Amino acid sequence: MSAVRDLLHDYQHVIEEVRVRMGEKGVFDVEVDGTLIYSKKVEGRHAQPGEVLARFKQHIGPDFPVYER
Repeated sequence: MSAVRDLLHDYQHVIEEVRVRMGEKGVFDVEVDGTLIYSKKVEGRHAQPGEVLARFKQHIGPDFPVYER
């Protein structure tokens, strides 16, 4: 769940909803507004630390700065 923690830590100001669904056989997919940004099945491996966050940043673009505390 570190991917969820990272996303909420850095982008809590732009994320409306996070939904975690358990799947069969270790399914791990991350979708943003209906776009698949990471899939363990497609990649054939677990996400590297920070990989999901990096893909999220790339998906939403540079107009959304990291949340400042």
